[in-house]
Amino acid sequence: MRLDKFLSNLKYGSRKSVKELIKSGFVTLNGKVVKTSDLEIRENYDKIAVKGKPVFYKDVIILAVHKPVDYISSHNEGDKQTVFDLIGEPYNRFDLKIAGRLDLDSHGLMILTNDGALINKITKPQSHLDKTYEVILDKVFNESDGLLLKEGVLLQDEDGSVFTGLAKQIEFDGTWAKIVIDQGRFHQVKKMFRKVGYQVLSLKRTKIGLLDLKLESGKYQEISIEDIFGASYAN
Repeated sequence: MRLDKFLSNLKYGSRKSVKELIKSGFVTLNGKVVKTSDLEIRENYDKIAVKGKPVFYKDVIILAVHKPVDYISSHNEGDKQTVFDLIGEPYNRFDLKIAGRLDLDSHGLMILTNDGALINKITKPQSHLDKTYEVILDKVFNESDGLLLKEGVLLQDEDGSVFTGLAKQIEFDGTWAKIVIDQGRFHQVKKMFRKVGYQVLSLKRTKIGLLDLKLESGKYQEISIEDIFGASYAN
């Protein structure tokens, strides 16, 4: 990759401003000042620094984030805070996308990554990746309704198609319940509880695949694919 494209992709400026940065002697390549912007670099091997600070780079970035309530699962939403506002250097330089959104009034585990194939693997219902949610309901949950959810209830997806929402596991105590699903369709958990007569007052995602939520609200950390799928994961 060309040096100017590499730095521009990492948000060090527009291609034009990056060329000026290089021309002015603010960029080093393997410890030496370079002033030629069209140099071909090996992004995974060469050591590059801008104004004395090393440039962080990886082909694949995966972050686990604890999304707080009232944060939008989007890049831009007017004057509202978004989950991307939580991400600082160096990860905010990458083109991260959300692998499984959460509503404004929901919180919990979220994964951000620049790997499109991984996003599909996490979010597509056909992947059957377990996701665990804890909810607070508007009234005491009863066992017979839990059996209905484990048998499956008919729901409508956002495109109008009908599917069966199925609870792989469910636990409950009063108005609290924990449910495991392996589909993850639009608003699925809320729709499932609504179907059997309950309103979800609070929703928290606590697990995606093998990855448990261990972060404080608003915090994030870099993780690996194996943290989600295990050591046997294959693309």
